[in-house]
Amino acid sequence: MPAIVLVGAQWGDEGKGKATDLMGEDVDYVVKFNGGNNAGHTVVIEGPDGGREKYALHLLPSGILTPSVTPVIGNGVVIDLEVLFEELDGLQARGVDTSKLLVSANAHVIASYNRTLDKVTERFLGKRRIGTTGRGIGPTYADKMNRVGIRVQDLFDEGILRQKVEGALGFKNQVLVKIYNTRAVEVDLVVEELLGYAERLRPMVADTSRVLEKALDAGANVLLEAGQATLLDVDHGTYPFVTSSSATAGGACTGSGIPPTRVSRVIAVLKAYTTRVGEGPFPTELLDDDGETLRKTGAEYGTTTGRPRRCGWMDTVVGRYATRVNGVTDFVMTKLDVLTGFDRVPVCVAYEVDGVRHDEMPVSQTDIHHARPVYEMLDGWWEDISGCRTFEELPAAAQRYVLRVEELVGARVSAIGVGAGRQEIIQRHPLLD
Repeated sequence: MPAIVLVGAQWGDEGKGKATDLMGEDVDYVVKFNGGNNAGHTVVIEGPDGGREKYALHLLPSGILTPSVTPVIGNGVVIDLEVLFEELDGLQARGVDTSKLLVSANAHVIASYNRTLDKVTERFLGKRRIGTTGRGIGPTYADKMNRVGIRVQDLFDEGILRQKVEGALGFKNQVLVKIYNTRAVEVDLVVEELLGYAERLRPMVADTSRVLEKALDAGANVLLEAGQATLLDVDHGTYPFVTSSSATAGGACTGSGIPPTRVSRVIAVLKAYTTRVGEGPFPTELLDDDGETLRKTGAEYGTTTGRPRRCGWMDTVVGRYATRVNGVTDFVMTKLDVLTGFDRVPVCVAYEVDGVRHDEMPVSQTDIHHARPVYEMLDGWWEDISGCRTFEELPAAAQRYVLRVEELVGARVSAIGVGAGRQEIIQRHPLLD
């Protein structure tokens, strides 16, 4: 069976967890292939008493909430082991079975000194800061590329682990002490901390690339789930205000060990409006009452950080770009219900930069920073749509909104979220063959 890639089409927080959950019963493996605990998925499911239960996942694949799924943390992820076990303990306390989790032996580990460097570097940059979460993600990926990183497998050989920590700190302590005027990090403390996780971690560790190959050969459905989103991709995002990993469909292969010839479908999640956390350009950002309404109605606060998200109207320039870069076959539009109550709903169809219209994403970083949205105005609706389960049940104006966005982004909208709950979704086309 082929693999399926799920990515975010904007700047993250689009609701990828809901999309994964929608396919959960038909998927055998869910693989997180990039990022770390600097982002999260929020999934709302029906509890045993009929009430709603909300789960905030940061490092774990959202498929872990579906008993039939084997969740996998791929080699492209960077892992804060303290966060991993805290998250596992929290789920187990709520009755979630986490025993099937697999972790790639080649995934890199976030050491305490990487968290320290992340925080002091952001403070040092001042107004030029990137807006990181301070969780050590970027420095850990930098170590990976500089070939001084620590991998999961290193925790099972104390000699190798100590050698690698000493090699990394030989330079980093000079930076911490002489540039940032902070204390040096002791090698022994880092080694002791990491070794303390080894025995609990050992049963989860596997050659996940081989596991996934065998699963695909056996006819399993494998979903490759991105952290962050297209416009935060280190190569294809709004650089330098991006994450440190490959969050687009191409990263699914390098971050999981699955070859591109095994991927048959790319599903992108597109919020019915646009949000962003942190610094960087955001052409459709609203700094008025409409923006505050979107934030409050949509509960737009970071799953991991709690930071208020910047809010704006739908940007189909971004949507078209996501379609092109990822090879999107299907979109899942989330939070359409949040737009209920607006008389008119603007949709950005192009940018204007110094009097010149751009229908596609500008190449120049300068142009993106100076881009002004060109809006097309669509009629709004006032009806409660949370109970709709077919496209035809939506108000006519809501239907027109979806169809116009679909036309502008260049790929079909196969599912539409109309509320926070697991069942509050309309499926127009199957997401799995």
